[in-house]
Amino acid sequence: MMMFIPKYFRVTNIDEVCDFVQTNSFGMLVTTKQGKPIATHLPLQLHKQGDDYYITGHMAYGNPQWKTIRETPDGVLVIIQGPHAYISSSWYNHENVPTWNYQAVHMYGTARIMNDQELEEDLILLLQKYERQRENAVLWESLSPQTKKQIKGIVGFKIKIQEVQAAYKLSQNRNEEDFNNIIDRLNEERNLNSHQIAQVMKDKNSFT
Repeated sequence: MMMFIPKYFRVTNIDEVCDFVQTNSFGMLVTTKQGKPIATHLPLQLHKQGDDYYITGHMAYGNPQWKTIRETPDGVLVIIQGPHAYISSSWYNHENVPTWNYQAVHMYGTARIMNDQELEEDLILLLQKYERQRENAVLWESLSPQTKKQIKGIVGFKIKIQEVQAAYKLSQNRNEEDFNNIIDRLNEERNLNSHQIAQVMKDKNSFT
């Protein structure tokens, strides 16, 4: 399974991809059961250990997808998506077709189920990431023993990443006039995704 990426939009800088994954870490885990894809949307974490990269996460014990990790550990796919927005062809200085700008990363690897200690350590890191800056931080060490017992209701997994495909479709194939006009028009739209993708385009502007 491959993601189609025209050469204009291919991203190969691993540090840039890692930053993107860390920022947009609510992703989709895709596994298969008897050839049928199964997907769950989950908070995920990216880790580097030596020269290897891993994705960790957890799902409810009642979600049967975790069983497919044991049955078919190879060929697991994680999809991470950033902001995206419709691009009208009326924003070009010439006739063309409309399109869509977006950021997406596909990561393929081999998965396994975590043991209890690994899962607890992963939850500690997850809470630190999202809670440590909050006024009344809910960290693992502050949870009651009764609350911690709820760990029995989830299953953790760890994926060793073997292949990464990243695409940033940000109108890189347009001329400078069209590129800047697209940013301006996106900022005039009434939705957050359009404003976010406009900011990404501005930050990565190759014309400056």
